[in-house]
Amino acid sequence: MELLGVLAVVLVVSVDRTALGISHPKPSCRYPPSQWCRSLEIAIECKVQKQCMELNAIKPNETVPPVSITLYYETLCPDCRIFISEQLFPTWLMLKDIMSVTLVPYGNAQEVQSPTSSFICQHGEPECKGNMIQACILHLTTNSLAFQIIYCMESSADVLSAAQPCLHLYAPSVSWSSVNSCVSGDLGFRLMHGNAVMTRALNPPHTHVPWVTFNGEYTEENEEKAMSSLFHLVCELYQASRCCNPPLSFEFLNSNQTSCLI
Repeated sequence: MELLGVLAVVLVVSVDRTALGISHPKPSCRYPPSQWCRSLEIAIECKVQKQCMELNAIKPNETVPPVSITLYYETLCPDCRIFISEQLFPTWLMLKDIMSVTLVPYGNAQEVQSPTSSFICQHGEPECKGNMIQACILHLTTNSLAFQIIYCMESSADVLSAAQPCLHLYAPSVSWSSVNSCVSGDLGFRLMHGNAVMTRALNPPHTHVPWVTFNGEYTEENEEKAMSSLFHLVCELYQASRCCNPPLSFEFLNSNQTSCLI
């Protein structure tokens, strides 16, 4: 497991968490998160010695398939943004060796036959654009890079304004013009249509977002666990001989969080 992202859960590059009502204490050391486990001295100074030691205990069992998580969401839904920022991305950073993530930006949108638009989105035209931008980013980059870019966008004060700088930060080799071409062309429409088909095929049908399936199945019990402690749920679902303990304690969502309903 890469150390670069694991201890960066508590910090975000170019992200305004205030807009999401999220706050974290600032680290009391002079090193960036990517350096926290580089040496014993740095770990002690940054007060993460125990976490760095525990990190080595989280090893995948190569004979056991990873936990497959699919998130059906929409880009401007506040609850989706919080779930991505506070549960899904931090858990993926720590447990990426035993879990796989598929992102489906569409949510409660609808396909329509209109001369001006092909989709209607719950949070208006900006969300339709955000959904398509992220669908194109998922298509044009690797899954790992796309997830980091989308996390960067969803954690920012303005999701759409953050798209270009987040792309340049995590995937500088991918031009913004290629994303624009995708969004404004037939490719973007085909990608969104594919997401619409996937979302409509859900069984049971989704009634809100974020809607999360585990290994292709949805249950209310797993959703409740995912909203409060996705890390522990992934460990519970991972069919290995030993479980894992969280190497970091991070702020979880409270249990009375609402969702974006259809």
